Amino acid sequence: MRLLQNNKVKLRALEKEDLEFLFEIENNESFWEVSSTLMPFSKDILKQYLSNSHQDIFEAKQLRLVIIDSSSNENIGLIDLFDFNPQHRRAGIGILILKKFQNNGYASKTLQLFINYAFNTLNMHQIYANIPTDNEPSANLFKKMKFTLIGTNKDWIFSNGKFKDVNLYQLIKS
Repeated sequence: MRLLQNNKVKLRALEKEDLEFLFEIENNESFWEVSSTLMPFSKDILKQYLSNSHQDIFEAKQLRLVIIDSSSNENIGLIDLFDFNPQHRRAGIGILILKKFQNNGYASKTLQLFINYAFNTLNMHQIYANIPTDNEPSANLFKKMKFTLIGTNKDWIFSNGKFKDVNLYQLIKS
């Protein structure tokens, strides 16, 4: 896969050198709610994951890319395509920007780049995002990117001792 980039961000495949970065993210409990993680990942497990991360999206049914600040070359987050279904030409999308880099335009620039890649290179017809109803910044980001709210899954995730609703946002290629 070629490097995807614009004036703000670069997106690239995971490398073995990303072990510490991945370890930091995957073991940050504040991200577990949306990733359905229940326990920490060991470095050995993450090394195995990285060694298999070269799999083609058609084989793995998912794609995870590192988001890099174009000016500093610092890793600032991850973007994922998951539940990849080439028959129906759809997939889910998720984005994570580290807290210290949020509210600087990285997420919208990353989504612009990744949506273009999904529609024009992977030939997706639609992509969707599942966003907890209490995550207004994420909902606003996806609305800004022209995703449409199409429904709500009631009591969809269990977090901090209570159930939460999750909104489903969809973007269909025009």
